[in-house]
Amino acid sequence: MAAKKKALGQGLDALFGDNANEDTSGAQTLRMSDIEPNRGQPRQNFDESAITDLADSIRQHGLIQPIVVRPMESGGYQIVAGERRWRACRMLGMSEVPAIIREFSDFETAQIALIENIQREDLNPIEEAAAYRTLMEEYSMTQEQLSKAVGKSRSAIANSVRLLNLPEPIIEMLKKRELSTGQAKAIAAADSEERMIELAKEAASGKLTVRGIEKLLSKSGEGSETDKPSPQEKAAAEKEQKQNMNFVTEMQISLENHLGKKVRISTHDGEKGSITIDFYSQDELSEIADKLTMY
Repeated sequence: MAAKKKALGQGLDALFGDNANEDTSGAQTLRMSDIEPNRGQPRQNFDESAITDLADSIRQHGLIQPIVVRPMESGGYQIVAGERRWRACRMLGMSEVPAIIREFSDFETAQIALIENIQREDLNPIEEAAAYRTLMEEYSMTQEQLSKAVGKSRSAIANSVRLLNLPEPIIEMLKKRELSTGQAKAIAAADSEERMIELAKEAASGKLTVRGIEKLLSKSGEGSETDKPSPQEKAAAEKEQKQNMNFVTEMQISLENHLGKKVRISTHDGEKGSITIDFYSQDELSEIADKLTMY
């Protein structure tokens, strides 16, 4: 498939071609019955309480941000971004919904769905890992391309996909968020599936932290050699961290240029952190919110 592989790490706006700052006044009103969800989207489980809260907000304030759809050859439209909003509108019994219609390939639709959910931290670890694997296997994306697309390191993506090789009981715990990704990664160093499941149950009950799992495995000699990075791996990790920090700096400058405000990104490794945006009035805050949500 000759799909356009654009850099999504810059945000969802990068997918809308030359209309990165597009005015959502271009939205059209579509019938709910003409819209269908994307069955291939990464997130398979939706928090009904969160959808209810969103529906309450829409009831009070209306749907401020239109959903994004693409036309289907068979007729009607498929959701590209905004399924939570569509579900909330359906919960309210709405017959119509504002939507932005765009032409997207299957490849672009898969990327957008993944990015939207990752940026909102909506995916459980297994859904995220499965989405990465789908993009690599079905659309021949490399880890390097995925890294640039989602703004995560190659090692983070590789570690995520490895979660799919864990025993099924542990995968179910990850889906239910009973285990963290860090705990699962530490558990993977155990010598047998039985040991992995045993550790997972203890971690899920709150008895073991990541450090606790690592200490237990270290005492028993499990994973001690395989987990120790080689000099080449250590050098590659250091290089990757430097690249991550350079990326963070670029993103900070990009945000400041886009928002016209002072932005500070705090991070230790370029992977996780926080963003602080200065504002000095409610009008400025409203302006920032408009710019951040406009696509």
